[in-house]
Amino acid sequence: MKKKKVNLRDLEPKEHQGEHSHDDGHNHSSPEDISNFRTYLPAIFSFLMLIIGIAVDYFDTFPFFEGWVRVVWYTVAYIPVGFPVIREGWNSIKNGDFFTEFFLMSIATLGAFAIGEYPEGVAVMLFYAVGELFQNAAVNRAKRNIKALLDVRPNEALVYRENDFVSVNPETLEIGEKIQVRVGEKVPLDGILISEKGSFNTAALTGESKPDTIAKGDTVFAGSINLDGVIEIETTKEFKDSSIARILDMVQNATARKSKTELFIRKFARIYTPIVVFLAIGLTLLPYFFVDDYVFRDWLYRALIFLVISCPCALVISIPLGYFGGLGAASRNGILFKGASFLDAMTKVNTVVMDKTGTVTKGVFKIKEINSITFEEAEFMKYLMAMEEQSTHPIAKAILEYKADGSEFEATNVSEVAGKGLKGTVNGKTVLVGNKALMTSNNIKVPSETDGIVESIVMVSIDEKFAGYVTIADELKDDAHQAIKQIRDAGISKIIMLSGDKDSITQQVAKELNIDWAKGGLLPEDKLNEVEELKKQPDTKVAFIGDGINDAPVLAASGVGIAMGGLGSDVAIETADVIIQTDQPSKIARAIQIGRSTRNIVWQNIGLAFGVKVIVLILGACGLATMWEAVFADVGVALLAILNAVRLQKMKWKDS
Repeated sequence: MKKKKVNLRDLEPKEHQGEHSHDDGHNHSSPEDISNFRTYLPAIFSFLMLIIGIAVDYFDTFPFFEGWVRVVWYTVAYIPVGFPVIREGWNSIKNGDFFTEFFLMSIATLGAFAIGEYPEGVAVMLFYAVGELFQNAAVNRAKRNIKALLDVRPNEALVYRENDFVSVNPETLEIGEKIQVRVGEKVPLDGILISEKGSFNTAALTGESKPDTIAKGDTVFAGSINLDGVIEIETTKEFKDSSIARILDMVQNATARKSKTELFIRKFARIYTPIVVFLAIGLTLLPYFFVDDYVFRDWLYRALIFLVISCPCALVISIPLGYFGGLGAASRNGILFKGASFLDAMTKVNTVVMDKTGTVTKGVFKIKEINSITFEEAEFMKYLMAMEEQSTHPIAKAILEYKADGSEFEATNVSEVAGKGLKGTVNGKTVLVGNKALMTSNNIKVPSETDGIVESIVMVSIDEKFAGYVTIADELKDDAHQAIKQIRDAGISKIIMLSGDKDSITQQVAKELNIDWAKGGLLPEDKLNEVEELKKQPDTKVAFIGDGINDAPVLAASGVGIAMGGLGSDVAIETADVIIQTDQPSKIARAIQIGRSTRNIVWQNIGLAFGVKVIVLILGACGLATMWEAVFADVGVALLAILNAVRLQKMKWKDS
C-alpha cells in the first residue's frame, strides 16, 4: 500500500483526495468532518436500509420484496458504504498496488452479492465503515492532543515601527525588532526581555504548569503566554527559527521515522495479502477434485468468509495509532521523540551515559562556601565584590549575587594578571583576587586546607596577607538524585558520567549521585571515543544525555541521543533523537516508561489480531463460521485494537 507521512499542519480533507496513501492504509477524515453529521450519514442510511431489509426478510410479510426489488434494496443499502471502498481499491490497482484491504473487502462483498447473500455483503461493508469512523475519531483525538499541546503559534505580533506599535504577521518580523506582548497573549518569537521582569506560562513548551518568572535580559521563548502586565521583548530569532517552530516541526515529522515493528507489518501485509487471495481461490476450486458432494456456491461462500477474515485492517490501523499515541503521551509529559523508532529504541537501552554540566547540574555558578580569616564575612565580601565588579567572568557574576551593600567600597587601578586573577586597590588597600598561582607569585602564604578543595576557588589577599577564600560550584538540579534512582528502578544496569569539567569535580558529583563510573576533563572527541568503546561491548544499548554543542557528536553516535531542550544548545537539540523540554533529568525514566508502554500496546494488538484471525480462519475454512464471525474477526478486532491503543492517551505513569 502506498504510504504518506502524517502532517499535523494539514488535517484537511484534501489529504484524502485522489490516491489513497496514508500510513495506516486507511482513509482518515479531519476532526471537522468527524464532528459533522454528514460524515455519519452514509453509515446511518445503510444501517437503516439493512435493518429494514432484514426485518422484511425475517417476517416475510411483503410478498413483493423478492427478486429484483430485493436486489435493488440491498444494492442501495450497499452503495453509500461500499462505493468509497471499491473506489479506493480501484485507485490502488491503477497505481500498481493490487492486494490491499480495499481489494479484499470489495471482492468478498461483491462475491456475497453474487451468491445471493445480500444482507451479509452489506453488513461487512457497514461494519467496516463504522470501524473507519471509530478509527478516524481515535486518530484525530491523538492529533488534537498533540496539536493542542504544541500549536501555540500566535497569529499576530505588535512590533514597534515608525514610533508606534503596529500589528503584523509574526513571520515578517526581523531580528532586533522590539515587540510588545499583552497579558494573556503568546510570545510570537524568541527574544530578550526588555522590561524589568515578566511571568510566563511555558506549559506548551516544557510541560510544566508552574509559571516561569524571568528578569530583564533573560531569554523568552516563543509560545510562552504572558501572565503579568504588558512587556516588551527584543527579538533574537526569526519566526521559522523560534523554539516553538522547531518543536512543531519535530513532532509533525515524527511519524516519518517508522519503527521496525511498523515497517515489518507494512512489508508483511504486502506478502500476506496476495497469499490469502490465492488461498481463497484454492479454497473455492480445489475441493472439486477431493469432495464427492462438491457445491460451488458453498465453497465460494467459505472462500469469501476467508477473505473478509484475512483483511489486515486491525494491524495496519492499530500499530501506527499505537505509536502515534505514544508520541502524543510523551509530548504531554514534556518529552519529544523525533520518531516512532526511538520509542522502540528507548525500551532496549541498558546503559545511560550523561554529561554533567547542564544535564544533572544547573550550569550556573553559585557560592558554596565563604571562609574569611582576617575580616568579618560581610566586610570580606565587600572587598571581593568591589574587585569582581571589574570582571565579566561567570565566577565574578556568581560572587556579585552575594547580598551586601558595598557602595562605600570602590576598586581602582584594577589590572588583570593573565591566567591568575585580578590586582587592584580597594579603599587604599592592595587587594589580590584569583587562584593559588596568583598568591604564590606574590609571596602570599596559602593555608594547606585549600589543597583538598575540588570546587572552583577564589582566594583573596588584602595588604599582602591571606584574607580568605570563596568556593564556587555548579548546583545539582533539584531532581538529580531522584533521576538517578528512577533510572535504576527502570532497569538500567549501568549509569556513567562523562564531562569536560575537571575530573576531580566530575568524580565528586558522580559520588554524590551514586553514579557507577565517571570521567572528567574530556574533549568532545574523547566523549565520542568512550561511547564508541561502550557500544562495542556485547548486548550494550547506549543512551547519551547532553545539552551542549560539544555533546552533539556523541548524541549522534549513541543508540538514543537525549538532549536537554530548555537550556541545551540548538546543535544538541537538532542532533538528538529525544528532547527533554523541561531540562529535568528525571524525565529520562519517564521516557523509558512511555516507550515500554507503547511497545506493550503494539504487541498486544498484534497478538490479538493474529490470534482471533487464525481461529476464525480455521473455522471459516471448515464451514463453521459465517460472514458475521468474519466481520468480527476483521472489523471487531480492529475496533478492539483501536480502543487498546487509545489507552495510551489516558495512561498515567507513576514515579519510580
